[in-house]
Amino acid sequence: MRPKVSIIGAGATGATMAQRLVEKNLCDVVMLDIPERENPTKGKALDMLQAGPLVGFSTRVIGTSDYKDTENSQIVVITAGVPRKPGMSREDLLNINTKIVKSCAEQVAKHSPHAIIIVFSNPLDAMVYVTHKVTGFPRERVIGQGGALDSARWRTFIAMELGVSAEDVQGLVLGGHTDVGMVPLPRYSSVAGIPLTDLLDSERIAKLIDRARKGGTEIVQLLGEGSAYYAPSAAVITMIESILLDKKRIIPSSVLLQGEYGLKDIFLGVPVVLGARGAERIIELKLTPDELAQLHKAAEIVRETVSKVQV
Repeated sequence: MRPKVSIIGAGATGATMAQRLVEKNLCDVVMLDIPERENPTKGKALDMLQAGPLVGFSTRVIGTSDYKDTENSQIVVITAGVPRKPGMSREDLLNINTKIVKSCAEQVAKHSPHAIIIVFSNPLDAMVYVTHKVTGFPRERVIGQGGALDSARWRTFIAMELGVSAEDVQGLVLGGHTDVGMVPLPRYSSVAGIPLTDLLDSERIAKLIDRARKGGTEIVQLLGEGSAYYAPSAAVITMIESILLDKKRIIPSSVLLQGEYGLKDIFLGVPVVLGARGAERIIELKLTPDELAQLHKAAEIVRETVSKVQV
């Protein structure tokens, strides 16, 4: 029997995740959305399924609004939530999405008590906190996607600046999944093994850091409506693949810190070994005083947001 991955929220990001998953022949997929969107969700699933003979996959994908269909999922991705709209404060967004994610987390805990949960909903680090608190799952089984995407954007901008293949670029972004909370690490970034600091001067690196921090905002402004979903979905698939195949890849993810980096009782993006048990190990990098100060500043921003959460 193939493993099952359920995606809660079948919008552009959730549906793209489902498509990427089934085309990899990795697992069976359940896309779930609210009852009012059940038919469109079923339509998307059927459309994907009919691509099987053409693309070459035999995995199963269904659309539903019934959490019973998600029972015994190995991994559940929570993408449900609303984007910030004109006139809506961050507190409004926080309150609305807290209720949505809380409801999703309760259902996941009921129907898939042994699942690993990957949270995608925003504000990310606060929503991972909500999911952990509601489910009571151990910290290795509640993970937030943020650093994987932020690091991919950082690597992309480095490749664009240097005119090289993005495949040869390695780089890490830690901290919170917000413009002001991201902490790109030039010292831990390289191109085909060559340190980034040997290839670019500090001024050009500073510009790349700024663009990486505003990477999501840049796309939102260009789209005019909605937000990114191609790269975000790919980031989640990278995490799912590492877990399902027990690859032990080191992927920056939002996890509960309990003393690492001098931080405790907070979800924040750090390098994590992702394997069959979820977030199996946190990698503690040797940060400079300035890098550590940036990370702690990011933690303060997350703590301020979490302090307003009412679960």
